[in-house]
Amino acid sequence: MSKPVEQRTWLVVPLYNEAQVVRSVIRSARETFPKIVCVDDGSSDDSAAEARAGGAVVVSHPINLGQGAALRTGLDYALGDPEADYFVTFDSDGQHRTEDALAMVRRLDSEPLDIVIGSRFLDDRTKLSPIKRLVLRAGVVFERMSSGVQLTDAHNGLRALNRHAAEAIVIDQNRMAHASEIVSEIGRNKLRWAESPVHVLYTDYSRSKGQSVWNSVNILSDLFLK
Repeated sequence: MSKPVEQRTWLVVPLYNEAQVVRSVIRSARETFPKIVCVDDGSSDDSAAEARAGGAVVVSHPINLGQGAALRTGLDYALGDPEADYFVTFDSDGQHRTEDALAMVRRLDSEPLDIVIGSRFLDDRTKLSPIKRLVLRAGVVFERMSSGVQLTDAHNGLRALNRHAAEAIVIDQNRMAHASEIVSEIGRNKLRWAESPVHVLYTDYSRSKGQSVWNSVNILSDLFLK
């Protein structure tokens, strides 16, 4: 009899200067997923130590390479576990919910799918600013035209992959362009995909760092400079 799906899953968590919250994020996530690898991407604060205190394995980049590079490093580490079947890309700042991740992994375990991607647009739980919503919608149109993959939310960082998808997807873009690259890789590798509704939590902490605004700028840069 196989182990529960939670024990066959690794959370892959890019980490950059989130010392204030990452310990609690990891502790909470480990109540569901015991296997978590954080890739500390050259943080200048105590992020790595805080992630370890929360119970994560920490792999470190000596300098900041970007989120795409952190994801590839984390996936490569987790793929080294022969008992791992599934891999979830998960934010370190508290915006993603483990219950959404678990629902996505369970779909991989029960349906003929290689990757499940979170979408903020399949229900109305995620509250987005008008500019964020506009940029994300523009990203969807662009990605549908460039990749042929008909997603509703092309830049959602919550993704669940099976081993085949995690091994097949090439991430060469180190920074924000990796999100578009992953969508293109889904099409190139003819991966079986689905979307799942997720509730992204834009907290006071994330807003205080200006993440919502800067992510919109990064997405625009991704679309026109990749």
